[in-house]
Amino acid sequence: VQLQASGGGLVQAGDSLRLSCAASGRALGHYATGWFRQAPGKEREFVGAISWGGGDSHYADLARGRFTISRDNARSTVYLQMNSLKPEDTGVYYCARDRRAFYSGTDYARVTDYDSWGQGTLVTVSS
Repeated sequence: VQLQASGGGLVQAGDSLRLSCAASGRALGHYATGWFRQAPGKEREFVGAISWGGGDSHYADLARGRFTISRDNARSTVYLQMNSLKPEDTGVYYCARDRRAFYSGTDYARVTDYDSWGQGTLVTVSS
């Protein structure tokens, strides 16, 4: 499975960005997809995830109320809409496919639950 994250860039605080995560073939259809980010010198952290059917999404506190994840299974693409960006949102954003097909739980934050990762897209938010 190959995932391709895109949409990053340099923005100012308060701006919005939409990241995309495109998968080869129909690789995402039966799997939840998560977004993580990694700031320089820090560990990778969970941002949010969307269930395989798209009916549920879960967010870390850092994202709740500002970020929204959606998916288009017909296009094998997942989106991360980020609003009201802050300088502390700066980092490389990764999308990843959950290894658990048809997972219907609520636990999405563990890096080890994901088996396919995109290459990341850099988001830089200036103050």
